[in-house]
Amino acid sequence: MRLGLFGGTFDPVHFGHLLLAEQCREQCGLDEVWFLPAGAPPHKRDTIISDGRNRAEMLELAIAGHRAFAVNRMELERAGTTFTIETLRHLHEEDPSRELYFIVGADSLADLPTWREPRQIARLATIVAVNRGINSAVENTRHAQLSAVREALGTVVADRVRFVTMPGIGLSATDIRRRVRADSSIRYMTPRAVEQYIAEHRLYRSDTGDSTSTDSRG
Repeated sequence: MRLGLFGGTFDPVHFGHLLLAEQCREQCGLDEVWFLPAGAPPHKRDTIISDGRNRAEMLELAIAGHRAFAVNRMELERAGTTFTIETLRHLHEEDPSRELYFIVGADSLADLPTWREPRQIARLATIVAVNRGINSAVENTRHAQLSAVREALGTVVADRVRFVTMPGIGLSATDIRRRVRADSSIRYMTPRAVEQYIAEHRLYRSDTGDSTSTDSRG
């Protein structure tokens, strides 16, 4: 089984996340893609993130009807800081027959050497780096990203990186939260069910003190 793992805060999930996951599923021949809403990611210690239950429930609404997509709450249920290597080890030990594909934005490749046990991450999973947009600049950036990984972590890790390209979409969770606080429309930025959930639970409104995170991946 080829299993794609797509982690992030998803605060909230939007159509960019969903298209990214679908492109990875198709281009990498994945049997399933699991969305892993983060609990306490190490790079967000100084930011406020919405309650994990809300973020997971919005994901469930967003992927409803897609038989290859699922939400896994294991990182939300883990106490303390969430590290990628711990998630990969748990899933590998749970079922060693799975072929794991860890999905990240291609811009995150530059940070890979700073992650906990990056070589072990590459040993346990193929790293799927997603570039947004299709043009020569993306190709040049791809080569630079891969060269940086090779220089920092070696050829073995670089050989475990696979690139996926998706259409460029100018959506971000940060902008959606800003628009909600400004009482502006978010129609067609996120699935209608998620939009309604945000309204019903009064998420991201200035009078509720909700998330102020600036993570572009959501």
